[in-house]
Amino acid sequence: MEFEIARRKVAALEDDAKLTLLLEQSPDDVQTRGCILYFQVTDVDTKYRQLSAGGVRFVHPPRNRFWGYGAELKDPDGYRIRLWDEASMDEKG
Repeated sequence: MEFEIARRKVAALEDDAKLTLLLEQSPDDVQTRGCILYFQVTDVDTKYRQLSAGGVRFVHPPRNRFWGYGAELKDPDGYRIRLWDEASMDEKG
């Protein structure tokens, strides 16, 4: 197991190829689609500005969340997508 946050009902598993599967149990009152995709980018603040300038609407800009520092958006089907970068996770997360 990579890590676990019991109070948030979150656990992460990482395989030999560094692919991480993050499992989270949502509260009953939260209506979300069944998965969240995390994409590692070079610089999350820069990517956020680029995508926002291109018309992409975000749920929230880069900020500290329980999972670390990053931004969140939704695809056309309502699936959540989170962007993060390793340096910001270390410095701001």
